[in-house]
Amino acid sequence: MNSAPSFSLAGKIVVLTGGAGIYGRGLAAELAATGATLVLASRNVEALQKVATEERALGRNVHVRSLDLESESSILALRDSVIAEFGRVDGLINNAVSRPMKSPDAPLADWESSMKANATGLFAISRAFADAMATKGGGSIVNIGSIQGMVGPDFSLYEGLNMNAIPDYFFHKAGMVNLTKFFAARYGRKGVRVNCLSPGGFFTGQHPTFVERYNNATYLGRMADEHDLGGPVVFLLSDASRYVTGVNLPVDGGYTAH
Repeated sequence: MNSAPSFSLAGKIVVLTGGAGIYGRGLAAELAATGATLVLASRNVEALQKVATEERALGRNVHVRSLDLESESSILALRDSVIAEFGRVDGLINNAVSRPMKSPDAPLADWESSMKANATGLFAISRAFADAMATKGGGSIVNIGSIQGMVGPDFSLYEGLNMNAIPDYFFHKAGMVNLTKFFAARYGRKGVRVNCLSPGGFFTGQHPTFVERYNNATYLGRMADEHDLGGPVVFLLSDASRYVTGVNLPVDGGYTAH
């Protein structure tokens, strides 16, 4: 009798871009707890070192690398250093994001800066790591998108508050969904799976009025927290999802199911 598919990441080499931010810190903890060898990568190496120290104190195997998503040479150096040390890379989570644009009326230069990391950088790192995975026999890439890449803004959520929907985020998260499908098609026959996770609103202490409005817009009646994203990401990285590729999975408490 065949055994059940494994949700374990034990023995896998996994790279997480970001790792100290809103999504990243929770993902780092959840991924490290699975037994994976976890490599955290971003420009803020000092913040990542703090995370790694906290996780190592729990007996987890966490490493830190520098990464500038606006530099292809930095991306390739990250890939090559991971392969040089560990022999391969089994998983990549594209979680890091640049947010220079603060309002719809921001200077055009902020939009252009956003695209450099969030569009060009996403393409460059996905291609670089998918090529390496294909050469080594396979792997899994998980892109961290957003419900804002799936639906238009609901401005009523922000009415009367010092908050707003920012257009570059909608643009590059929507593009991430279809780029996921492109890479899934290109690398599928080479054993590389590529999927996207689209989280809903994440509680970070927002204005109580916004939180109430947002909660009322979800089926589960609450915003996401640091424990809500790790499970779906682990699933998409693990052998339990071995026949899943090209998928965009909303993790949003039912927000987009209306």
